[in-house]
Amino acid sequence: MSRFQFSVGPWNVHSGADSYGPATRDEIPFEEKVKKFAELGFSAVQFHDDDAVPNINNLSEEEIKAEARKVKALLDRYGLKAEFVAPRLWMDPHTIDGGYMSSCEKDREFAMWRSYRSIDIANELGCDKIVLWLAREGTLCAETKSPVESTRRLIEAIDKMLDYDKKIKILIEPKPNEPIDRSICGTIGHVMGVSAATKDPSRVGGLLESAHAILAGLDPSHEIGFAMAMGKLWGVHLNDQNGIKFDQDKTFGVENLRQAFNQIKVLVENGYGKNGEYVGLDVKAMRTTKTEDSYKHLENSLRIAKALEEKAERFDYSFQKKCVESRDFEALEMYVMDLLMGLK
Repeated sequence: MSRFQFSVGPWNVHSGADSYGPATRDEIPFEEKVKKFAELGFSAVQFHDDDAVPNINNLSEEEIKAEARKVKALLDRYGLKAEFVAPRLWMDPHTIDGGYMSSCEKDREFAMWRSYRSIDIANELGCDKIVLWLAREGTLCAETKSPVESTRRLIEAIDKMLDYDKKIKILIEPKPNEPIDRSICGTIGHVMGVSAATKDPSRVGGLLESAHAILAGLDPSHEIGFAMAMGKLWGVHLNDQNGIKFDQDKTFGVENLRQAFNQIKVLVENGYGKNGEYVGLDVKAMRTTKTEDSYKHLENSLRIAKALEEKAERFDYSFQKKCVESRDFEALEMYVMDLLMGLK
């Protein structure tokens, strides 16, 4: 039995449309997804604000809370929790130029309104975490924004959220690029710096996604370890990535099994999950997948994560110590490969 609790978002089961083509699968109703998540063994659901409350811009604050309570009842029906709520700013006409860092004051105000509503929704869903994926918080044209002013605006926005709710925790999910060209907060190290600059660093941490670290040319396990050393890894999104391309969200472990193993290993070694943290699987089905196979990528990711967890638990630390002491790193590498190939 896994030591981890796993979470998933409704967007991880999608119609297969991409930037260059139409949908390839049927849309699946939200409740059907939730029911299936429970059947697969997930413990929690991740939400964007408009996953929980569609047409959020057209509703009053009380109407938004009422709609969120309906979703809470649905989660309760299937024995699931809500992990977090994330304001989906990057899909709104108000945020073409970014949200918190927009050059337009009215658009920055809109970003705060959606953030406050996300906090309201989180409270109704019974969770205390808000995730900020800063998708458009950067530049397409480098000279349009000052990186100094933009960073200060982000810190100011987070401080306002901390003031709005004294119990909410803010998790920043960094990504170096896409859909913007240059992110203002692109790595977990940037997240740590922003956290330290807020009025309450104890409530501002990070969520590390494997693919985003790879896109920055970094090793995901080291980014995970860095955040854990700071006591700031409050969420992970495990997936995989074929090099420094677009954000692929591939099934966890299918491109680089050893890299995936070391992500699980660092989580196991450092007791991730003991404070209620979830292992999120932010993976998407390949575009060629048929509707009837819409959940296979989730099943496969769960299977791989649990198998690697078992291997991490069997890792021979006495042999590792012996190799390190004798600087026989070739032997240690082969041991790891034998372990992953089922020869140990």
